[in-house]
Amino acid sequence: MGADELKTGGRRSRLEALRQALAMRGLDGFIVPRADEHQGEYVAARAERLDWLTGFSGSAGLAVVLPERAALFVDGRYTLQVRTEVDSDSAGAYEFHHLIDEPLSDWLVGALPAGGRIGYDPWLHTAQWVDKLKPILTRAGLVLVAVLENPVDSIWEDQPPPPLAVVESHPLSCTGRESADKRAALARDISQAGLAAAVLTLPDSICWLLNIRGADVPCLPVPLCFAILFEDGRVDLFLDRRKLTPGLEPHLGTDVTIRPPDALAASLDALGQQKRRVQVDPASTAAWIFQRLAAAGAEIERRPDPCALPKARKTLAELNGARAAHRRDGVALVRFLHWLSTATADGIVTELEASDRLHDFRRQGALFRDLSFDTISAAGAHGAVVHYRATAASNAQLDSGTLYLVDSGAQYLDGTTDVTRTVAIGTPSAEMREHFTRVLKGHIALASARFPAGTTGSQLDALARQSLWDVGLDYDHGTGHGVGSYLSVHEGPHRISKFPNRIPLQPGIILSNEPGCYIPNRYGIRIENLQVVRHAADPLEGRRETLAFETLTLAPIDRVLVDLMLLTPSEVNWLNYYHRRVYETLGPLLDAEPAAWLEAATRSIDGP
Repeated sequence: MGADELKTGGRRSRLEALRQALAMRGLDGFIVPRADEHQGEYVAARAERLDWLTGFSGSAGLAVVLPERAALFVDGRYTLQVRTEVDSDSAGAYEFHHLIDEPLSDWLVGALPAGGRIGYDPWLHTAQWVDKLKPILTRAGLVLVAVLENPVDSIWEDQPPPPLAVVESHPLSCTGRESADKRAALARDISQAGLAAAVLTLPDSICWLLNIRGADVPCLPVPLCFAILFEDGRVDLFLDRRKLTPGLEPHLGTDVTIRPPDALAASLDALGQQKRRVQVDPASTAAWIFQRLAAAGAEIERRPDPCALPKARKTLAELNGARAAHRRDGVALVRFLHWLSTATADGIVTELEASDRLHDFRRQGALFRDLSFDTISAAGAHGAVVHYRATAASNAQLDSGTLYLVDSGAQYLDGTTDVTRTVAIGTPSAEMREHFTRVLKGHIALASARFPAGTTGSQLDALARQSLWDVGLDYDHGTGHGVGSYLSVHEGPHRISKFPNRIPLQPGIILSNEPGCYIPNRYGIRIENLQVVRHAADPLEGRRETLAFETLTLAPIDRVLVDLMLLTPSEVNWLNYYHRRVYETLGPLLDAEPAAWLEAATRSIDGP
């Protein structure tokens, strides 16, 4: 099959080309994840193998290609989206499965006879993933084969080159903590555990540790790189020197050595040859790194990324930056919502027009660098697609009598934002108002929570769902994710979710609060603010330390959608207090017209 056919032909020709490549390698199947070598959510164009092969553009999922069958596995966020993007009708096209409810391992065991060989790229899957899948396949007589030369790359003739965006230092005024201090603290932990080094593979962890930022991937200000942190605080940074800006090496200091990316293998080999104990995170590190260390003779200590929790606990400078970023972001949001109210009243507005206008308002703000993710601008039924992305083909109008859901965020030099608002276009139905109000009740319940130190996000999750559960509703996504400081909009190791999480919420951690309600083919509702964990008060004698949340996001909640009969007096008070804070903070920063609109949008409401 020629290169021109692969470039201009449909996904079917790519699927057949991959099958031919697998046959040449003696493989009965191959797994194609949406991932790169760093296991990141945001990947460079070169790593968009799943999209190139299947057409699925979501941020999580994987495909399995066999000689006669192919399947695509996605989680609950993408069950509707995948059906609009990927061919499932023609013979031999993709089957769709739920990543959690219908595990990949079960499908493979049922689809292949004993002796079947399933290939995977060990750079694109974590060690934890391999450790979980391999025993299941082995018991079924199947063989999981690490393939060092990815067969998708062999047929992707015009695959983009690796990115080469510049790397810059991130100022102490934004970080609040010197890199040398961070490195010394983590090195003490490594040394005290009897370890020689920790391998770091997440670019946002490396950026936090070294106080640097980059632009190799969309929406995430990081360079693609690896690092090894040694027990004495030294760091080997594996980074293409062409990315360096003047002054970066003095910023890094003499204890940070820049090495070419292809030197990583030799450095891992050296640790193994010296029989050193090395800390590596199996949940976020490519299986290739584990396999290389083990083959070289290293003693691998499976531990979480040492940067993850310290990075999540924001410094005072980072928290002040987040507050300032949310004020500027709030101004952009109010200007947008004011524009939206007049534009939809006067004429036709489309999803893409709305998202472009919101982007324009944000770009006008100080310290704006980029969006923190692709804006979800979803009219009507598209709002029920949790991670919908408007395209020229799907671009819908914001029609009267429908709901408009806009989930968006920005990267500012001093902070990262993420906010969702659901807006009534025209007059909403009673059902819309009920569902919206139940989502709001869940949002308020979580925002108002007080909880003892040591509480995890999983223990709080039901607060946001209870009002929906009362009438048989729920949502198939987490309630809250961590957010970085001019880093990833989705940050661990904590979360608020049904799924167990053992990381206690601690002061300084920033999380989202985003319950939702989705009625397929009709509308979606989500209300999202960011909030930071704080001390509630000094504990009284004999009582536990108590924590609470401070809301960071500043943007009005659509009062037209609120059914007062469903709110308690305390919930009304919460909404009125929040709206008063929004107006008092943002009003003086706005021009006359949007300020007047905001005053009306945040006016107090009477209780039931």
